[in-house]
Amino acid sequence: MTTTPDRHILIVVENLPVPLDRRVWLEATTLQRAGYEVSVICPMGRGWDQDYQLIDGVHIYRYPQPTEAHSGVFAYAREYGHAIRHWFKLAKKIWQRRPFDAIQGCNPPDLVFLLALWYRRRGARYIFDHHDVSPELFEAKFAKRGPIYHLMRLLERITFKTADVSIATNNSFRDIAITRGGMNPSDVFTVRSAPKTDEFLPAAGNQTYRKGAATLIGYVGVIGQQEGMDLLVRAADYLVNTIGANVHFLIIGFGPAHCDMTRDVEQQGLQDHFTFAGALYDRDLQDALNAIDIGVAPDPKNTMNDISTMNKVMEYMTLEKPVVQFDLTEGRVSAGDASLYAHPNDPVDFARKIETLMNDTSLRWDMGWAGRKRVLDQLSWAHSEPHLLAAYARLFEKSP
Repeated sequence: MTTTPDRHILIVVENLPVPLDRRVWLEATTLQRAGYEVSVICPMGRGWDQDYQLIDGVHIYRYPQPTEAHSGVFAYAREYGHAIRHWFKLAKKIWQRRPFDAIQGCNPPDLVFLLALWYRRRGARYIFDHHDVSPELFEAKFAKRGPIYHLMRLLERITFKTADVSIATNNSFRDIAITRGGMNPSDVFTVRSAPKTDEFLPAAGNQTYRKGAATLIGYVGVIGQQEGMDLLVRAADYLVNTIGANVHFLIIGFGPAHCDMTRDVEQQGLQDHFTFAGALYDRDLQDALNAIDIGVAPDPKNTMNDISTMNKVMEYMTLEKPVVQFDLTEGRVSAGDASLYAHPNDPVDFARKIETLMNDTSLRWDMGWAGRKRVLDQLSWAHSEPHLLAAYARLFEKSP
């Protein structure tokens, strides 16, 4: 596929800094290698605090990170209002350096269309990168619908109406773009998130994380309310305090439910069976994940998680780790035979699935090998790159 090297792409992301946001970084570097000039607007945070960097040919413009909203309409309004002000300020600065031909808006929130509409008057196209289903995310977080949920649905519809092309993380999201969003199927491309298999490699790992346990169980990702960390602690309680399993849990990541989780661990007397490693990146992350025997994804079944692709599942599989998760639609699409599936939201059955793998080393090896093979054959970033480039080719085929 031939690209036009004089195109300039602006990517806007609100909830993570770049290059920490691994999906956005893979997209940005793929586009840059394909001949596009790429600029990114994102928040600061997690050590990425320079307001401008040029990394691997990608221009990164960062703004001060707002306080993350956990509840309340006004808290979210402050967070997103702060972000929108900086989007417009930095987009103007980038436009003055060199006008951009397209904006790629990454949600949440479904508000980048405001910037896209402003620059559409100057000929910039809009491509929507559908990371999360925001209405379902709200419902999962607050266990209700109501006016804010319906506002989310409205913003989602406007986003799809504004987008010239949309890219979806899986086919469930693609269906939403076509049905709820009313987009033409020829304008919606599935671009799955997955590690680069030439960089994310199985190895021995750092065995000090094991803390002398027979089985090391690993979790990587956001430590949040909707990620099911309370269910994971209840599963650990069953393994340790009911059946006396010799296990240790390695928790990698950060998030708003961290204090709640550590308190739950202490209340169940499990503190000697948990290590909270915080956020790990690059080689440190691989050294930790390569040490585990089993990767867990305790995300409960709800309207959001059931149709979402979990990056952690892809990372476990890429490193040949068997997976335990609840029985979710897209979880099965991702993992296939590389995972055991517990009854939805049942922590005891989740623990029993872990116990099955603890007691069967051969099954662990077979599932781990099947997972990496599945990634190599079908799901790695190498399989997504052509779809991303095809989406941009389609974008520039259309009239601005």
